[in-house]
Amino acid sequence: MASCPQCDRPVREDAVSCPHCRYPLKAFGHPGIPLHRATDDGFLCSSCTYHHDDTCNFPQRPYAETCTLYHNVEEAIAPETLPPWKRPTPWYRRYRLLWPVLGLLVLSFVLATL
Repeated sequence: MASCPQCDRPVREDAVSCPHCRYPLKAFGHPGIPLHRATDDGFLCSSCTYHHDDTCNFPQRPYAETCTLYHNVEEAIAPETLPPWKRPTPWYRRYRLLWPVLGLLVLSFVLATL
């Protein structure tokens, strides 16, 4: 179980806000959007990957204390893995009807040259 950063009481991992002090734990009230907060007096931007490569477009930059896009510079960004049903299909599977037509074309060319 996680703990609330404000009151240090245990809260569920999917809790949107702390049930004891109502401190918001997730962004925009959505359980799937994590809300990163600066722990000390500093700002998140000084250790954010998107700030260092200049792709951040948050209006609070470079003084953001809360952020939904934050990613630590020292952590590697994991490659995105798609589930099997969302992976792009190879071209030879996309055009299955082309194979018999291509086979007939090759066969007719071979028979025409004999």
